[in-house]
Amino acid sequence: MANRNKILVPSARDELDKLKARVMKEQGYNVDINNPNDVKYEIADELNIPLNKGYNGKLTSEQAGKIGGPIGGNMVKEMIKMAQEQMMRK
Repeated sequence: MANRNKILVPSARDELDKLKARVMKEQGYNVDINNPNDVKYEIADELNIPLNKGYNGKLTSEQAGKIGGPIGGNMVKEMIKMAQEQMMRK
């Protein structure tokens, strides 16, 4: 699964990785702080989806979505929550 996500501010990558690690840890996953992207392998294993390091061209779009959806979805929920809290303080 190629990482095609381009963030608008490349210097924000470290903070996004920290957010991913924190959010997925809160969801009960075992997250390596140094490699938060590795949580996708735990999710794939949980869903019985054959995700390997390297080339995964045989995965269907549905399988890839089942792996990435919980990660991105939980991150978006957390970012919305953070934005709402910030707006309440103003």
